[in-house]
Amino acid sequence: MRHFDLVIVGTGSGNSLLDPRFDDWEVALVERGTFGGTCLNVGCIPTKMYVHAADLAALPEHAARLGVDLTLDGVRWPEIRDRIFGRIDPIAAGGEQYRRDHPDNANVSVLTGTARFTGERRLDVDGEEITADRVVLASGSRPVVPAIPGLADVPFHTSDTIMRLESLPRRLAILGGGFIAAEFAHVFSSFGVEVTVVARSEVLLRREDRDVALQFTKLAQQRWDVRLGRTTEEVLRHGDGVRLRLDDGSTVDADVLLVATGRVPNSDLLDAAAGGVEVGPAGHVVVDAQQRTTAPGVWALGDISSPWELKHVANHEARVVQHNLLFPDDPVESDHRFVPHAVFTSPQVASVGLTEQEAEERGVAHVTATQAYAGIAYGWAMEDTTGFVKLLADPDTGLLLGAHVIGPQAATVVQPVIQAMSFGLDARRMARGQYWIHPAMPEVIENALLSLPLTGR
Repeated sequence: MRHFDLVIVGTGSGNSLLDPRFDDWEVALVERGTFGGTCLNVGCIPTKMYVHAADLAALPEHAARLGVDLTLDGVRWPEIRDRIFGRIDPIAAGGEQYRRDHPDNANVSVLTGTARFTGERRLDVDGEEITADRVVLASGSRPVVPAIPGLADVPFHTSDTIMRLESLPRRLAILGGGFIAAEFAHVFSSFGVEVTVVARSEVLLRREDRDVALQFTKLAQQRWDVRLGRTTEEVLRHGDGVRLRLDDGSTVDADVLLVATGRVPNSDLLDAAAGGVEVGPAGHVVVDAQQRTTAPGVWALGDISSPWELKHVANHEARVVQHNLLFPDDPVESDHRFVPHAVFTSPQVASVGLTEQEAEERGVAHVTATQAYAGIAYGWAMEDTTGFVKLLADPDTGLLLGAHVIGPQAATVVQPVIQAMSFGLDARRMARGQYWIHPAMPEVIENALLSLPLTGR
């Protein structure tokens, strides 16, 4: 039985823990899937590479409003796919080879298999028993596959597999109404695929601020066949494709089915209870502010423990765990006060802080202001008539409570607000204490700040 100073389960953000300060530690890296984790291989990086290509394919439609005639002559799906994975696959393979073979990693053992606790800091990795002084759980999440009658009997894809299709389908059905569904609907529809989205909720992106969700749903219905408030009762083979039977008696026929109904933490694969590791009702490993689990000497980070399930959160938590491993007498805590996110669909959506409905539910005093892209000069240049920024602030202090953006480059536009919230900059000082480049898109934030009906000094 081998013993290690540190065992890291998962090679996404967990892999980033190791730097030269661990050179005198005996370390085991355990990976059950592809080296490098979700973001690199099947998540944020390849999807955004597809989104950029999709944005280009959608240009003719937008350019026509500006008096510019463009045509889309074709989409070479195999070239798009191979450009993306021709870059990503070597990075994943190279990362694994580096950890296995490079002299700098002489103290690191890479183990392939599923790690399961068999006792306190004792793990079985596909038949090999190992023990450790410290364990870090960073094994991520995987797509949810709902229990729909017939689904197991038909071919379907998840976000893990849909990007490696051999060819573009003519018709794509997507189960789900969240960010994964919204991003892939944009990608495939921009490439000329007929897209149908089937969602149980009454709006798409229902976790966003309600005004953003309603606006996005309205715009999505103009691009895709959107079936809201619908449950899929059965999935059947239909010719070379599939047929969905919905609860209202209608059907959806498609050549390819994408199941995009969320992700589940991989905690159930760990036999966590055997290691004394508590798991919460949603499947996330329970951690404190220092990322410690309920088991002594065991930490967790990323999707397996984080309800946000975002790469930038996992990276932040990895830095916290790294510090706390190296400096146990001077621990630091994770800062989850203002966690932003973005949805790279069309139009883009980005958010940080409280939504208006959350503020109302919690009884948080707030005021709001909404500024349309159409009200700024660069919005005129783009002829954008649908995008807007919505801000929430404390009416007395002017401190920002939330920001919600739908429109071009939303993920970039929201960043100044994230900075202001993180460093305690109030709306008045943010609006008037700096220059705002004119004309540029951040002016939509400036104007929203100036429109907040603040009561304090």
